[in-house]
Amino acid sequence: MPDLAFDVAHLLAGSLVLVSLMLLYQDRLPALINVFALHAILLAASVAWQALVQDAPVLFVTAAIALGFKGIIIPGALRRIIVRLGIHREIEPVVGIGPTMLAGMALVALSMVVMLRATPAASPFAREDLAFALSVLLLGLLMMVSRRNAVGQVIGFMSLENGLILAATGAKGMPLVVEISVAFSILIAFIVIGIFLFRIRERFDTVDLQALDRARGDQR
Repeated sequence: MPDLAFDVAHLLAGSLVLVSLMLLYQDRLPALINVFALHAILLAASVAWQALVQDAPVLFVTAAIALGFKGIIIPGALRRIIVRLGIHREIEPVVGIGPTMLAGMALVALSMVVMLRATPAASPFAREDLAFALSVLLLGLLMMVSRRNAVGQVIGFMSLENGLILAATGAKGMPLVVEISVAFSILIAFIVIGIFLFRIRERFDTVDLQALDRARGDQR
């Protein structure tokens, strides 16, 4: 049973890293949103497995929050936003997909090396989960800085937060009150961002950040 718990936990956490790399690869908004929904579903499965292994029923609620908000509600709302705003279906990256993927793989390798060397006293179960979580966090950050489209950057931010949740659950759980506050904070931030995108579209007729920079320069 301990070996099975270890293997399944790392299969789910490793799959989350793989899906983070898939997020970097996407160049169309609908596909990006669908992959993010898969990211949230894997996070929920990972948290639910940790709840079972750690005998921490409170984490089942955390998993349900991740599945409901990030796997269903937020992807659905994002699809409505891109339809209502008429946002371009193509995502224009700051650099090409190839260099971005290479940078992503380098960050995963760096995460493994740094975390495994920095936590020699921790249990193997926690060490490797934390290494996977750091990989997810860094890949989310990379996505935020490698996308010009504001919707892509929002998804990058939320995938980064998924890495934080994975780290917290891998390190023997996160108090439910903290996770509820995080979930509602993300939901509120998402609503504000949605309103902000509508305002941008009304004012500049685009959500491309490079175009907004050009518009700001023209006003000076």
